[in-house]
Amino acid sequence: MSQTTFITREPVVNKNRAITANRLIANGPNIGEVVDTLNGLQEFWPTHHPVFVSLGRLVPTPAVMDWAVPPNTLIEIPAQALAHPQTLALLPQLQAAGVSVCLTWFTQGIALPPGIDWRFVLMDARKHPAPVGAPGLSMAWGLKDIAAFRQAVGAGYDGASGWFFLQGNAPAKELTPGHAQIVRLLNLVRNNGEIRDIEAVLKQDVALSYKLLRYINSAGFGLMCEIQSFRHAVSILGYSNLNKWLSLLLVTASRDPGAPAMMQTAIARGRLMEEIGSGFFDKSERDNLFITGAFSLLHLLLGTSMQTLLEEMHLPASVSDALLYDQGDFAPFLALAKHCENFDCAKLANAAAELHLSSEQINRAQLIALGFADSMQA
Repeated sequence: MSQTTFITREPVVNKNRAITANRLIANGPNIGEVVDTLNGLQEFWPTHHPVFVSLGRLVPTPAVMDWAVPPNTLIEIPAQALAHPQTLALLPQLQAAGVSVCLTWFTQGIALPPGIDWRFVLMDARKHPAPVGAPGLSMAWGLKDIAAFRQAVGAGYDGASGWFFLQGNAPAKELTPGHAQIVRLLNLVRNNGEIRDIEAVLKQDVALSYKLLRYINSAGFGLMCEIQSFRHAVSILGYSNLNKWLSLLLVTASRDPGAPAMMQTAIARGRLMEEIGSGFFDKSERDNLFITGAFSLLHLLLGTSMQTLLEEMHLPASVSDALLYDQGDFAPFLALAKHCENFDCAKLANAAAELHLSSEQINRAQLIALGFADSMQA
């Protein structure tokens, strides 16, 4: 039977906007199909952070126990469902199995079943500006922008879930010298510059050299040997892969302490586009798909305009057209990656249908992408 459950996601961050958990929303027609979908994703389950799993608009029932819940996973229980006898029957079963739970859409004064350890409590901050009486760590939801996040934390929230950090950022400015140095390296690599010229740039910034080699040697790249120098990296990886790794380095170059969630989002978009695009494009174009997704938030990460960045880097038209105008062959894949970030899966389902992709393909690609993005921030 073909599945129609789509997974969408959002990050959960602490007061400092560092990632606390990943939140996955399973949008399915019934609990049975959602459980089947989740069981089919065990191999790709992200393990670097705790994972909150929302069942969307479904009432949690004992059928959830048919899922082999990964150990880093917390299941969300909506406060409204606590009046449902099947949810009340599920809670002690989860507790006996050692599965942690989160309480969502908590409101002050609601009757809670005794003996349940609610590790996190998700509250709609638009309705509840301050977390009064929450039985666990309070996470704000529904925040509009960074200013609303600061206000929520000031009112007592322990963190937040959602995409607020994509809104309300500082106005664009010129590239910093450090970022400009990486762009210079990228242009040298993309144009197959002499290794000695590339090494000369790297020697001007020892920290940059170290960070580049650390990323190349990270578990996410799956290399069989450790890269000792940039010259060694060229011989092992070639210019094409180094272009990709330098692009990743540029995405992670922001020193803003609140940038990790944005970095994770950008890298996950890129890896998702690369994974999905494997059935549509050859290898060289798949690398450019990755760069398109990874650079889709670069203007926010580096605090400059997208137009300025692309003028500096001279990227292929397929990348620039998608980033600047939402046009070209890569645009539908970037749109699909963004739709994975909505609580509602309707736009994602439509985008999948246009590309003739199944929910299984997208769900698998999304978890692979999330795991890769998390591994880059280890």
